[in-house]
Amino acid sequence: MKILIENGRVIDPASGLDKVCSVALAAGRIIAVDRQPKDFAPARVIDATGCIVLPGLVDLAARMREPGHEHERMLESEMAAAVAGGVTSLVCPPDTDPVLDEPGLVQMLKFRAEKLHQARLFPLGALTRNLAGEVLTEMAELTESGCVGFGQADVPLASTQTLQRALQYAATFGYTVWLRPQELHLGKGVAASGALATRMGLSGVPVAAETIALHTIFELLKSTQARVHLCRLSSAAGVELVRQAKAAGLPVTCDVSINSLHLTENDIGYFDSSARLTPPLRQQRDRDALSQALRDGTIDALVSDHTPVDEDAKALPFAEAEPGATGLELLLALAFKWSQDQGVPLARALAVVTHEPARVLGNALGTLQASVGQIVEGGVGDLCIVDPQAAWVVRPDALTSQGKHTPFAGYELPVRVRATLVGGHVAFER
Repeated sequence: MKILIENGRVIDPASGLDKVCSVALAAGRIIAVDRQPKDFAPARVIDATGCIVLPGLVDLAARMREPGHEHERMLESEMAAAVAGGVTSLVCPPDTDPVLDEPGLVQMLKFRAEKLHQARLFPLGALTRNLAGEVLTEMAELTESGCVGFGQADVPLASTQTLQRALQYAATFGYTVWLRPQELHLGKGVAASGALATRMGLSGVPVAAETIALHTIFELLKSTQARVHLCRLSSAAGVELVRQAKAAGLPVTCDVSINSLHLTENDIGYFDSSARLTPPLRQQRDRDALSQALRDGTIDALVSDHTPVDEDAKALPFAEAEPGATGLELLLALAFKWSQDQGVPLARALAVVTHEPARVLGNALGTLQASVGQIVEGGVGDLCIVDPQAAWVVRPDALTSQGKHTPFAGYELPVRVRATLVGGHVAFER
């Protein structure tokens, strides 16, 4: 279908483009930017006057809850939530039920996602069988099935030797290992260690749980030179270690969640289970350090850490509630909010949810590598049209996701997605 988007402010952080112009699409591709193609007769014209036209968002951490919840049609609802939030490409962790450690499961998941014609789904394969931390998976077969990397999700590896072998194997074949830095024994608490957790009687997770894991990972990278993506940094001390590792030339990228970027431990309030998250919310100084690191490029990407949790799993005492919060529909608006609240240039705030996460995926994107997260002629037609004047209040019951729990309930957010195009077709329209 031929589509012409006109009169919108087109922003492409990758190229620096920022001007009011048109974008023409045909056969699923962008065929022209800021010019009218010869003999182009669009079947549809979208007037984007007063709106911003962006590359489709790339989210590096979004759980679909499938395999495991097919009977609840979770994949359908969460993919719909993705395009409602302007997310056109997303990476899902391997901690499904069953775990994504077999090629057949990965193929089934990708097939079902593609049939929906919504966002592009990029699965992570399990690093070890059943995430048990003992036997490495068949990474080559999982890669052929469509996995873009390998990780343990939120399950720490008990064995440093297993991690070393995994990094050695991944380095040999050019795979990326995705790790959330958390030491197994220190990371079993439910809140950040500190005065607040002590007063509330909650078991704590010290910053050392993150820094010890980071030291281990970096020491192993010095000998293996494997590519590692660090998932959801949470502390100022962790940020400083990553900054040093990058300065030393280690092949490391990292991300931070919308939760850790905007919230602190005080947002737990009176044991609000919506703020029961992994990693736990930390102190103000940690949030400030994460914000600065995302701004200066030490942290590469901002992620939703979308984890839909049902009502029964949240309606429990704080320490017993399942961690997680919905986030796909909030990612873009919270990136804008970060820009406004912290005075971050809009181009940087948009880069960390478009071009930069696509760069993290790199070669794993295959033929899409040169165009995902960008607006470029010949590139894939993944776009998001945003109304910058449509402020809205987060009301959980109005969210598309089946996960209705979010610590941002009641927040007023500054922008809203008007339309999302994936592969040149309109996947969502408000």
